Amino acid sequence: MSALAWGTSYAMVRPDHFRVDYRINPFMDLADQPDPLLARDQWDRLVAAIEERGGTVQVLEQREDAPDMVYAMNLGLAVVRPDGTPSMVMSHMRYAERRMETDSAQPFFADLGYATSYVGLEGVGAHFEAGDAFAWGDALVVGYGPRSEELALKHLATDLGTRVRGFRITHPGMYHMDLAFCPLDDRRAIVCPAAFDDASAAALLELVPEPLILSEADALETFAANSIVIGTTILMPACPDAVRARLEAWGFDIVLLELGEFHKGGGSIRCLTNPLDVTIGRDLPVVPGGEVVIP
Repeated sequence: MSALAWGTSYAMVRPDHFRVDYRINPFMDLADQPDPLLARDQWDRLVAAIEERGGTVQVLEQREDAPDMVYAMNLGLAVVRPDGTPSMVMSHMRYAERRMETDSAQPFFADLGYATSYVGLEGVGAHFEAGDAFAWGDALVVGYGPRSEELALKHLATDLGTRVRGFRITHPGMYHMDLAFCPLDDRRAIVCPAAFDDASAAALLELVPEPLILSEADALETFAANSIVIGTTILMPACPDAVRARLEAWGFDIVLLELGEFHKGGGSIRCLTNPLDVTIGRDLPVVPGGEVVIP
């Protein structure tokens, strides 16, 4: 097994204004508000866990009018192009309630040295949310349906000059790819087939040489797929016994972190962390003109 080459550098948003103001996913309930102090403590512990394992975190302040901005994974897709240029494809959120987030995120990433762009036309093209996209295997693996549109896959492939493999998400509770898919190393990934239509589920399981299959119940109740991997350590919000047994047999160390306050908004560890160290030519193939593969 070869460890993932990316996943040690992250952007995160400090939860200074995290709350549930609206309902855009099945987890959100305006009558069940997160505790601000507990949420900040959980976030701080996640940052500490990343740094203790050699990772780095760049912190972006949260807009007061953007309660979901803490889910930094969805701000944009960061890649380093073959010529060494750091680039950030900004998200164009499906729901208007989140679109102001990129107004603050774009200058933040620009200040870090990222050339920023949008899928299609700036802010008005196809909807794309970066929580649907992972560099893994021979492609950018992208979920589409509830949040990202199929048209966005073509734009991503063309703009980045790489291969994009698309998988149709149909489950309302796993509205982003990062709730149903977690890359572990170059051969293994956590996969919840129930998130996808039949053709996409079959294609994803065929793509992953050694999948760890997560049940629908475990995916929704534990957010186990919404985890991150640093080397051979997996930071997880929960780990069902069968999942733990398989991960430990594969040689992974599991670190459990309580992120329950953020589950109230529909996200966990992966949603809170945006990887900044994906490289085209190392983690993604160079495919001139791009290529889209859909089951």
